[in-house]
Amino acid sequence: MSGAPTMGDDTVLAAGCVLWRRSPHSDEGIEICLVHRPKYDDWSFPKGKLKRGEYALAGAVREVLEETGHQCVPGARLPTAYYIANGRPKQVSYWAAEATTGSFAPNEEVDRILWLPPAAARDLLTQDRDKELVSALLNALHLTREGL
Repeated sequence: MSGAPTMGDDTVLAAGCVLWRRSPHSDEGIEICLVHRPKYDDWSFPKGKLKRGEYALAGAVREVLEETGHQCVPGARLPTAYYIANGRPKQVSYWAAEATTGSFAPNEEVDRILWLPPAAARDLLTQDRDKELVSALLNALHLTREGL
């Protein structure tokens, strides 16, 4: 994603997933999971800060489980987001991930989730940088389905 700030020792490292599941109710055949964070009153993808020494992919899968209650199978790497949050540079690594088992229970960080067709998910996302990840997911899944 555009505008990568200079990453230094004060960079906040985070990771997340664009969580999806198969659905006959969507033209694309999938639905995407969005999380609502009451602290920010926003809609985004499950993501969070990495623990010290934690690999980004492990952190992404952990955050999906913590925020959505779903296990997932990670797939293609998606674009990394770079932005400033609370005056510090932040780097968020993303993966496509297919939801498997689990169920959502509201918690302090996330009070609601929604499963939406890609176009509706793109429209509801609060940050423009997240909207780009919907297209990246669809491109990754198309390539996967074509066997490329």
